[in-house]
Amino acid sequence: MYIILVGCGRVGAQLATMLSQEGHAVVVVDDDPDSFNRLSGNFSGSMVQGNGIDEDVLRGAGIERADAVVTATNGDNTNIMVAQIAQEIYGVERVVARCYDPVRSKAYEMLGLKTICPTTVGAEMLRETIVAEDAE
Repeated sequence: MYIILVGCGRVGAQLATMLSQEGHAVVVVDDDPDSFNRLSGNFSGSMVQGNGIDEDVLRGAGIERADAVVTATNGDNTNIMVAQIAQEIYGVERVVARCYDPVRSKAYEMLGLKTICPTTVGAEMLRETIVAEDAE
């Protein structure tokens, strides 16, 4: 798959490396050139410096041919805006946005955007671990 990943923080860099090692063509977009230093030496994709909300930047990353777009910046608003651009303007079929706010995450899901909420996922994992240990 041809995947554009917007945001090269810890999660974005890790995901980009994983997808790249699986053989996917990965393009990472971030406005901070230093963020690309987080990418593993095993990353074989490409990097585009710029703001993922900027359509010129997205076109430079190849959004017209993207099979998937993942947004993993540290800002919910940015992630949702990029996801909407990818889905509604460019018709990308697989779009996933990270959204820290559980309430907003559910609202965006109701609007047709696929979101992953680390706050909810983390809380569920912690709860399951505590309950599982209590059951032993």
